[in-house]
Amino acid sequence: MSPLPAGVERLLLVDDEPGIRTTLSRALKQAGYLCDLATSGLDAKRRVEEEAYDLVISDIRMQGVSGLDLLRHIRGVSPDTPVILISAFATLDDAILAIQLGGARDLVQKAPGFEDLLQKRVGDILETRRLKARLASLEAAQGPADRERRLIGRGPALREVLSLVDRIAPTQSTVLIRGESGTGKERVAREIHLASGRRDAAFVSINCGALPDELLESELFGHVKGSFTGAVSTKKGLFEVAHGGTLLLDEIGETSPAMQVKLLRVLQERTLRRVGGTEEIQIDVRVIAATNQDLALLVQERRFREDLFYRINVIPILVPPLRDRPTDIPLLADHFLSRFRESMGKRILRLSDEAMALLERYPWPGNVRELENVIERAVALELTSEISAESLSREVRGTAAPSPADQTIDLPAEGFDLEAHLELRREMFMRRALERASGVQSRAAAQVGMTFRSFRYFARKYGLTAGRDATPETGEAGEE
Repeated sequence: MSPLPAGVERLLLVDDEPGIRTTLSRALKQAGYLCDLATSGLDAKRRVEEEAYDLVISDIRMQGVSGLDLLRHIRGVSPDTPVILISAFATLDDAILAIQLGGARDLVQKAPGFEDLLQKRVGDILETRRLKARLASLEAAQGPADRERRLIGRGPALREVLSLVDRIAPTQSTVLIRGESGTGKERVAREIHLASGRRDAAFVSINCGALPDELLESELFGHVKGSFTGAVSTKKGLFEVAHGGTLLLDEIGETSPAMQVKLLRVLQERTLRRVGGTEEIQIDVRVIAATNQDLALLVQERRFREDLFYRINVIPILVPPLRDRPTDIPLLADHFLSRFRESMGKRILRLSDEAMALLERYPWPGNVRELENVIERAVALELTSEISAESLSREVRGTAAPSPADQTIDLPAEGFDLEAHLELRREMFMRRALERASGVQSRAAAQVGMTFRSFRYFARKYGLTAGRDATPETGEAGEE
């Protein structure tokens, strides 16, 4: 066979019914795939021995060599080739056997209009195959350490983050990762470490908000023997442990002013003193900070040191929430399903269409971490080969159907900058609120549900002018 144009995938469709072959091959060709046809399982066995296919679609029940027999053969000659089985009489036993054979990616029931469902399954499987191929290429180019990369997604929001990671990883600059809880800020930090020249050294992480000041100082900087009660021996801190590597200061916004001063000194001088010690210890560490708070606002409110903020905010990265990554939800769900069914020894093939629709509709306030927990729970509870809607959490099942207004939202084909759009909308509402409040910021803030300090911060950011205002402390009018 002649070579295919770049990006064109070759499929093999196997069915002994001419009408099915014609209907499916037409749909697959319209979707942009090159589709070879086999009229029997025996014909298909010969073809997979002669040609490398990106995916095989086969009926289960055929005369002579059945679809399950063909699946066994493909596993022997081309174990990485994904297979979708189709049948008008598929049973649970068929699905379980297909999983046990170790290769059927899906089992699709023949029913009126099932061509669209099959086409979607093909698209999802091939997209995952392309992503895995790209990851394998990156691993080969960057070394074994990169096999630990775990960021999963194909949407524009995550692609932008990964593009920035690839550009900044070779530098030594300090990075500030912002994002809501559960979005994967630590995973982004690991991506930076694994793509950098420090990948063979340690990656160390600490949650700064989980420890009191005294213990946090000892954990970060170490201590000498006898420096406090319980210090029975000298101990290295995490800055020393991460020497030559990367240290993630997670939830840095939770640190106290006193700890912020000590962190600033280490970042400026690249030296530290252990608790109770006098020796200056040189360190070579790339620092990555992470937070779910608006540090710029904390600076305005004098709850975070301005000099430390500018020291860590050299390269800012904003990790998008899962609700802004809808195209990534099926990929993440399949990833977690694969992980948990293996660890629990379950024979679950896929999520039902109803379950997936609920996952895609849910707003995910807990982000990727919540999705992971939901899938783990579903795998633990599910007794069949398919995760049903009933196995999902009550919160996800209770997601209301989208309103007619939501369904009529027109997303431009070329996409758009959501963050910039939201910033513009906030400025417009704040400007309108100021007009209604005759320029009094405290009244305008109340109209849009913002605190006075937050409103004042964004008003300065947007250059919104207001004459007189009432301060929240006194309630008296004063010049702003």
